[in-house]
Amino acid sequence: MATGPIIYSFPNVSEVSVALAQYVAKASAEAIQRHGRFTVALSGGSLPNTLAAVLKDDPSVQWSKWHVFFADERCVPLDHEDSNYLLAKRELFDHVSIPDAQIYTINNSLVNDVEKASDDYQDTLRKVFASKTEVMFPVFDLILLGIGPDGHTCSLFPGHPLLQEQYEWVAPIEDSPKPPPRRITLTLPVLNHCHAAVFVVTGGNKKDIVPQILEQESHLPAQLVKPTHGQVFWFFDDDACANLKVKPQQFKL
Repeated sequence: MATGPIIYSFPNVSEVSVALAQYVAKASAEAIQRHGRFTVALSGGSLPNTLAAVLKDDPSVQWSKWHVFFADERCVPLDHEDSNYLLAKRELFDHVSIPDAQIYTINNSLVNDVEKASDDYQDTLRKVFASKTEVMFPVFDLILLGIGPDGHTCSLFPGHPLLQEQYEWVAPIEDSPKPPPRRITLTLPVLNHCHAAVFVVTGGNKKDIVPQILEQESHLPAQLVKPTHGQVFWFFDDDACANLKVKPQQFKL
């Protein structure tokens, strides 16, 4: 059974990148040993840069075994500056050898219809996770997440009706309080069926919301990520967790 969150803190973003690379490389190797592939969902924001800075140069990573999804995506063309895919491409995909067919993007022809884009992305997940047997929800080896200063994660925002979704894997959102308003997102049940969820949080603008997530009963979206049979990790820089009372653990693999 899952235990409480494991919290790490590092002096700066560079050291977060070093530790995160070590963690992800190990998670990748273990997943490939378990079932021959590594299924991972990426978020946007500062995460791709923090993830890729060190990891992209690790010769031990079997990139050909990676299957990459997006924890959420903006309903914009793939070459648009708001695209999470474009950000990940620049920071990671352009530097490593993940097969293009194993990077699962939003359907570029459906970005003007958020409902269809969401349904199509859910179908894509089903082809990868449920092609041989029906499953209630996909089980990602790793979901990499960030948070906003309001405590949102993916495109799941405080008080939004999407937090009540119990059945869909991917959901559309047309009223995101953070622009652009039209997006698709993995739902809470998917986040809560993963093998491991890792929040990567840096910068002093997050220090006020972090204690509300980790030390109070806030019901903020990030607090609701509690995998039933998985583990939650938090990778902070010291600025982001400056207001936490709980003492971070020493990082070890």
